Amino acid sequence: MTKTLVWVEHDNASVKDATLAAVTAASQLGEVHLLVAGSGCKAVADEAAKIAGVGKVHLADDPAYANALAENVAPLVADLMSHHDAFVAPATTTGKNIAPRVAALLDVMQISDILSVEGPKTFTRPIYAGNAIATVESADPKLVITVRGTAFAKAAPSGGSGVVEAVSGAGNAGTSSFVGSEIAKSERPELTSAKIIVSGGRALKDADTFKAVIFPLADKLGAGVGASRAAVDAGYVPNDFQVGQTGKIVAPEVYIAIGISGAIQHLAGMKDSKTIIAINKDEDAPIFQVADVGLVADLFNAVPELTGKL
Repeated sequence: MTKTLVWVEHDNASVKDATLAAVTAASQLGEVHLLVAGSGCKAVADEAAKIAGVGKVHLADDPAYANALAENVAPLVADLMSHHDAFVAPATTTGKNIAPRVAALLDVMQISDILSVEGPKTFTRPIYAGNAIATVESADPKLVITVRGTAFAKAAPSGGSGVVEAVSGAGNAGTSSFVGSEIAKSERPELTSAKIIVSGGRALKDADTFKAVIFPLADKLGAGVGASRAAVDAGYVPNDFQVGQTGKIVAPEVYIAIGISGAIQHLAGMKDSKTIIAINKDEDAPIFQVADVGLVADLFNAVPELTGKL
């Protein structure tokens, strides 16, 4: 049976949701093993062992892995691949940083952002900004895969009985060091896990207007806040708000696009949403082609009125 090693996305305290979708994808290949690499992360390994369908959890607890530096983690994964047939990582910032290095060390081709598992070595993945779906088959002896989290159901976080096993790697490679991070804190849900998302585009004019129009509606709905690349590039909001091909891929229950024209790059990041609501004064805006509900109106009148009636 194929043994698949899954990278566990975590913050040294708990498992992140992106891991659960990766476990679902890996389970379609065969036996699922997890890798928890971090510092002081035994609690994460114990939590990961409870995920349904997990057979074993490899725990690499070392200060060198505290911040998931890809230069340190990739050699660890490559060593463990001597006993595994496939490596699966969620297509997050960290996963997409580690996986290519693992593929290079193993001298294999990476299969990125898969949408489904069609066979032992056959997968589908989006190309041309999601406008076409390619079916690809690997001829390599080992597989290195990243998984689009919105395409797979999340594995149950409990019910499993995996065994935690300590492993060690080369530790600090000495080629990079963690200097610091500036992490935006918000009481709103994270974009990748929010059930409702309110997104704004360049039509909102400036940062103050964006906050005055979008934030009250999001707060009323208990929603996450997103933005188009144009809005981010214009400085309305930080880049961790960006939804799209070069931002975050989301698939909430409800996606509300306000003042967003619907460029192909933005649609690639949100068109899998269950219900899409668009508000735009341009009736020919491409966003209306994918919207389930469309309102042709001036957002500066329609959105405050909508917020007031909630």
